[in-house]
Amino acid sequence: MIEVRDLKKSFGAIQALRGVSFRAEDGQITGLLGPNGAGKTTTLRVLYTILRPESGQAFVDGLDVRARALAVQARVGVLPESQGLYPRLTARENIRYYGELHGLEGQSLEQRVDRLLDLLEMGNIADRRTEGFSTGERVKVAIARALVHDPQNVLLDEPTAGLDVMSTRAMRRFIRQLREEGRCVLLSSHIMQEVAALCDRIVVVTKGVVIASGTPEELRAQTGQQDLEDAFVALIGSEEGLER
Repeated sequence: MIEVRDLKKSFGAIQALRGVSFRAEDGQITGLLGPNGAGKTTTLRVLYTILRPESGQAFVDGLDVRARALAVQARVGVLPESQGLYPRLTARENIRYYGELHGLEGQSLEQRVDRLLDLLEMGNIADRRTEGFSTGERVKVAIARALVHDPQNVLLDEPTAGLDVMSTRAMRRFIRQLREEGRCVLLSSHIMQEVAALCDRIVVVTKGVVIASGTPEELRAQTGQQDLEDAFVALIGSEEGLER
């Protein structure tokens, strides 16, 4: 489970987070929905301990991300906005290396690597260097790398960005499987169709604040809109109207 309480973070004069609060439960897919620059990626980076907030708190399975950073890292798997693969290593070697960073070794590590290669249908690329991989192939390696230590919480930043139709469908199936395994899945997106297809709950963020949260049905009821995209536009529009 993930809990965020009044997070604030600035970069110079820019206030990226101005008091973000929400919960993401185990066995659910929670979507951070908002336009570009809303603060979604900054929130995820705080949760996986890359950034420190100026104020507020964030907890992963009850662990404070600032006070217990190493313990938090063991509890989360992260698909970042940029995959950052090692191009001279094969897919298998990239995954194995991250397992070793998490303290895995020997037969247990190799079994986990093999299982992920099979689960993500990577047999044909497992022993190829990742240099020259397609976007879909790179994302598969990155998600396997994120899950090699079997984390309870999975953070996905724009997980289908740049994927073709078939790769997108396969990624969505895999994300649903993570939910079925009882994991806490938190994904950021600005793609309405993605959020509508995957998320049990939605947290709408704009300009560094949460302006609404709830199930898709609750957000539609709140705005009086039948379509989730229309509900999102209504929420964003009302927030901008208040600030003018």
